[in-house]
Amino acid sequence: MPQSPWIIGSMRTNHRSTLLALTASGLLWGTTVPLSKVALTGMSPAWLTVARFALAVLPLAWVGRRHLRRAVSPGILVSGVTGYGAVIVLQNAGIQRTSVSHAALLIGAMPVLVALLMVALGRSRVGAVAWLGFALGLGGVVLVAVIGADAGSTATLAGDALVVLSLLFSAAFMVTQPRLLSGRDPVAVTAVQLAAAAVGTLPLALALDGAPPTAPGVAPTAAMIGLAIGGTLVPFTLFAWAQARISPEIAGAFLNLEPLVGVALGVAAFGDPVGPPQLAGGAAILLGIALSTLRRRKPPVDLAVVVPIRPAQTTRNPAPQLQDRQLAA
Repeated sequence: MPQSPWIIGSMRTNHRSTLLALTASGLLWGTTVPLSKVALTGMSPAWLTVARFALAVLPLAWVGRRHLRRAVSPGILVSGVTGYGAVIVLQNAGIQRTSVSHAALLIGAMPVLVALLMVALGRSRVGAVAWLGFALGLGGVVLVAVIGADAGSTATLAGDALVVLSLLFSAAFMVTQPRLLSGRDPVAVTAVQLAAAAVGTLPLALALDGAPPTAPGVAPTAAMIGLAIGGTLVPFTLFAWAQARISPEIAGAFLNLEPLVGVALGVAAFGDPVGPPQLAGGAAILLGIALSTLRRRKPPVDLAVVVPIRPAQTTRNPAPQLQDRQLAA
């Protein structure tokens, strides 16, 4: 049946809002590596993770308080401990041992890892161009982490390896997150996951580092607050909201904004040297992302036209149903 102009207009608006949310998340996450580098001068990786999530979870829990009970489940709690807690502890440990630019460039490989995992699980099919993109992206990671390891004075292979390990956990988390979000409020789910991450990381922080630092310093404290708000509270919520409306591969592609911001801040604020290996590796990662996601770029309006809503499936607000079908196509 013909589509109502209101339905198509609403779909366009929702799709645009989803892309804007993903863009804002990527840009804000680009500040997390530089902020973490500053915060780690006064806090350990585990305690920084606990403090970051503990501060961010309180306002999130209040906003999503009506839906918290439905958001609590074993799967969501475990995903919070592993997908947020373990990932950020490993990432912090890597950032502490490598340069800001190295960590930011390596994080740029996340979309490629997500797409590869989707293929391995049989949830996605790719062609030759996408496989070329995967190869370029992973080759860029090797170029940055191995060949370019000596170009930055604070970059080490051990630190880069910890960052890459955190990315593997994060990719698995991103693939499973849409199922956990299905039928639940994304703000409430994010609040529960961050709370689980903070609580789950607390024993590790106590075991490894003892009591938390009493006076981490002005700069580390300010950086930690910035991480909690601008690097966690806002982007995690926006990304979870967008993930409930779009596929993991497309959502992951927007993470390529993070390394661009991180590298720029690393060079400008930390004086990180960026030589040919880093530049070539970063270009390979970004080109790999573009090639591996190019096949999925389709006009949303055309997709809406070929997937009509049946009268029996129409509810009081048909736009979300149409949007879900369009994004799943």
